[in-house]
Amino acid sequence: MRTSPGQRTPLGRRVPLGRRVPVVGHGTRRRSARRRRVLWTGAELLVTAGVLVLLLVVHQLWWTNREAKAGAERGVQALERQWGSGAVDGRPGAAGEGGPGADSAAGDPSVADGDGDGGDAGVDGRGGSSAGSGGGGGVPRSSQAYAVLRIPRLGLRVPVAEGTSKQKVLNKGYAGHYSGSQQPGQQGNFAVAGHRNTHGEPFRYLNRLGKGDRVEVETRDATYTYLVDKVLPQTSPRDSGVIGPVPRSLTKPGVGYGVPGRYLTLTTCTPEYTSRYRLIVWGVLVAARARG
Repeated sequence: MRTSPGQRTPLGRRVPLGRRVPVVGHGTRRRSARRRRVLWTGAELLVTAGVLVLLLVVHQLWWTNREAKAGAERGVQALERQWGSGAVDGRPGAAGEGGPGADSAAGDPSVADGDGDGGDAGVDGRGGSSAGSGGGGGVPRSSQAYAVLRIPRLGLRVPVAEGTSKQKVLNKGYAGHYSGSQQPGQQGNFAVAGHRNTHGEPFRYLNRLGKGDRVEVETRDATYTYLVDKVLPQTSPRDSGVIGPVPRSLTKPGVGYGVPGRYLTLTTCTPEYTSRYRLIVWGVLVAARARG
């Protein structure tokens, strides 16, 4: 309905000549109200989604770290108490079984004489065969914490558990031993994975390690000291050669080792907050000291 010039509007006003006054009907008002409700509802949903995403980020970046770091520290303390009491898996006196591994690498030329130059922190594939823990104390059970990894330069000490399961090992803030690789101090390659971000992120600053940095692995029998020798800043998650008995990259020829020795391999994701590539740190065994 439109009012013609010269007519009076419903409010009694006269419409000037040459001008039409549109009259808004009830249908138009209802459509406008519906649009406002839709826009308001959409805005509320976006705000709610944003809050949920923020809470998820806080949970992943703060809460999981807090819980996993605390759990990992408790794990280290539990191992130290267990070793101090001479009990392993509740069996008194088991700490004396097997000895510390008499084939100490100190002075072994194969340790130092290389040929120059593993959706998670792991590297696909397995290298070698597991042959007992720490020089001969029986094979650890899957997900069992049985050693402590210390990196003085990073102020790091975390339990090492058997296997690289996300839920049972890595997400607890532990370092995970590749089940197919050798145990600490043995001939071959002791290969370990750890998260770089979230869930305790024990390997967050692994990229800061350089040649000569010390890495210690303590078991119930002995403490094994490795020195960092080489760093591979980036390789494929499928580069299984880096955790082989003689670690050597399969995707970057010439990077790694060519002769047997007693090696340590640390693997984690790179770049940070992604799992696209793997960062590899290699070390060689230089000393083994029996627990007093």
